[in-house]
Amino acid sequence: MTAWTMAPEPFDTPDATALRRAYYHDVASRYWGRPATTEEVDEGLTGDGARRLTPPTGRFVVGRYGDEAAACGGVLMLDGGRAELTRVFLRHDFRGLGGAGLLMETLEQEARVLGAGRMVLNTRLDLVEACALYVRHGYAEIPAYCTGPYMEIWYGKDL
Repeated sequence: MTAWTMAPEPFDTPDATALRRAYYHDVASRYWGRPATTEEVDEGLTGDGARRLTPPTGRFVVGRYGDEAAACGGVLMLDGGRAELTRVFLRHDFRGLGGAGLLMETLEQEARVLGAGRMVLNTRLDLVEACALYVRHGYAEIPAYCTGPYMEIWYGKDL
């Protein structure tokens, strides 16, 4: 049986970069209702703040199913012991294999290590799988803690 492993990894390794590109392609394509172009993905990743996903301000996690990089997510420290969950993604071919729950647990543990007592996040309503994942893992809707063009719902959870 193939097993999942999750571990912190620099955001700019080849596997982490490929996952970040796949994440951006997925969410942008769904938003626009058409496949995002390579140029659009490049533009979206330029200055996307991923550099802050390194200690002490954050952490990036890569999940592997066997030897394949299949999942990722980030934790970004905010203020007052809060961390923001960001860039949570599982490649479509690896969904339904138990990786999402392990990824969430790993990201929450990384947030605790960084000093967070609460996790918050924002997402879009059309990302129904993400919303369901967060609710399944104990996240509840909260008032907006930030604003932006791609933010429609906010969640939080005490760690």
